[in-house]
Amino acid sequence: MSVEQKLIRVDAAMGRQKADLVIKNAKIINVFTKEVVKGDIAVCNDLIVGIGNYSGKEEIDATGKYVCPGLIDSHVHIESTMVTPVEFAKAILPYGTTTIVADPHEIANVCGINGIHFMLNQTKNLPLNVYFMVPSCVPATSFENNGADISAEVMEPLRSIDRILGLGEVMDYPKVLDASINMLKKIDLFDHTIIDGHSPFLTGHELNAYRAAGIITDHECSTIDEVVERLRLGMYVQIREGSAAKNLETIIKGLLQKGIQFDRCVFCTDDKHLEDIKKDGHISYNVKKAVACGVDPIEAICMATINAAQCYRLKRLGAIAPGYSADLIILDDMESFRIDKVLYRGNIVVRCNDTIPVSSVIEDKNVFNTVRISSITSDDLAISLDDNAATIIRVLPNELITKKETAEVDVKNGYFIPNGKYSKLAVIERHKAMNNVGLGIVSDFGIKNGAIAGTVAHDSHNLIVIGDNDDDMLLAIEEIKRVNGGYTITSSGRVVDTLELPIAGLMSDQSVEYVEAKLKIMIKKALKLGINDKIDPFITLSFLALPVIPEIRVTDMGLFDVTAYKFIGYQDTE
Repeated sequence: MSVEQKLIRVDAAMGRQKADLVIKNAKIINVFTKEVVKGDIAVCNDLIVGIGNYSGKEEIDATGKYVCPGLIDSHVHIESTMVTPVEFAKAILPYGTTTIVADPHEIANVCGINGIHFMLNQTKNLPLNVYFMVPSCVPATSFENNGADISAEVMEPLRSIDRILGLGEVMDYPKVLDASINMLKKIDLFDHTIIDGHSPFLTGHELNAYRAAGIITDHECSTIDEVVERLRLGMYVQIREGSAAKNLETIIKGLLQKGIQFDRCVFCTDDKHLEDIKKDGHISYNVKKAVACGVDPIEAICMATINAAQCYRLKRLGAIAPGYSADLIILDDMESFRIDKVLYRGNIVVRCNDTIPVSSVIEDKNVFNTVRISSITSDDLAISLDDNAATIIRVLPNELITKKETAEVDVKNGYFIPNGKYSKLAVIERHKAMNNVGLGIVSDFGIKNGAIAGTVAHDSHNLIVIGDNDDDMLLAIEEIKRVNGGYTITSSGRVVDTLELPIAGLMSDQSVEYVEAKLKIMIKKALKLGINDKIDPFITLSFLALPVIPEIRVTDMGLFDVTAYKFIGYQDTE
């Protein structure tokens, strides 16, 4: 900020000259004192300069309405919405989210450093604050093959970029606990910044060691005991409410019951589909659900604003006060969080749910044509079993965690036969045509007479396919190869529908409206194949390959026991 700009702002704050914009007669939500204060909000250029009684060159009458700071999503993967950052901005701005802290590890696992620069370039001129964390685990583990390897040496130049805040979620927590030099080098590189965590079920000495390494946040808490232990160690808990993982109600009610304050709690979505954003909202939904669980509305707004800003050291964000960015939401009321207008840096970007248009041109061709798969046959999909007792992956509704169980499955001529209860899962390496195929048996997915496949398979994003017969699974694999990435549904020997995701096999180059409508139709078509209606077919499938979330997964290298941190056989009952 120049001296001249400071002079203008001081004069406007003193009332010696008119502010550029004044929001008159507002019920201002003060996140510092946690009260509602009536008054005017004076804005010069992009900053708030005064609260009180002001006149402006432009004025908005907010009589009877509340004004709160723009909302912050503290941890999100833009790629998981399957649209470009521009289209993502269009989707979330109407719900009052004006700041996101994004971790681009999805595209980094496919395209490496080129993927990170693609995301930085695509977010430069959006009416949205987009900050990034440098992906810490590319690849996520050594138990899978991905498209790139980002070492401490590769990520070091990224530290100097203004919009990079720190190190992204440290998913490979065993390497932290084992004091891996390569992992500790990455953490040390960002020692004076924010380091995000990912430590499901970690406790006791292990959690102490994880925290001692410098990790400050965690979005993987699914129980109140996990939350309390992390808060006691001075960590921030990111309360997640996405499409697959819905942890908010358990955490909020648990904290209320224990009488623990929310000062080090923030909100995030992590992974949320466009259809769910349109139906429920974005971080606004976290606020409303927290209020419905018994949290005071202003406290809920604090978790969505100032708490997150303080966690990520965003000194001009998260509050309505002089010196803070004029990222504001004008609300009809706090409880329903019905939004009238959204302002970004003093400019109206949403008026009565109508977003100001934004656009961009994708010039970076390094993120296209990323699907490279060798020929796959039914022999590659065969699961050999000695008897009917097999190790299976049981999916759980509204959770990313899975259960490792032993069950009696159908076997014919020494090979597993899928049915309505037990599906076949395959993960196929798709970056370098290595011909790696990992297989597993999944219960409670429920697909019948068909298959679904995709190149969204966290975090290495190999091709993943699930079905009850090899023919439809093979057809789905060929369809994904044909469109160079995406999601597809096959049934009875035909392609039912496909969503093309040509950008790294993760994102569409089409509009948010197109992707939202297509995905909505495809979810309905997938559920018609008997898939468990208590899960999101595509999100649930995409996480079955992630070997850092308990208890059991499949990578392109085989069936992986996350708890034991080793590969196991199809009939390993240990």
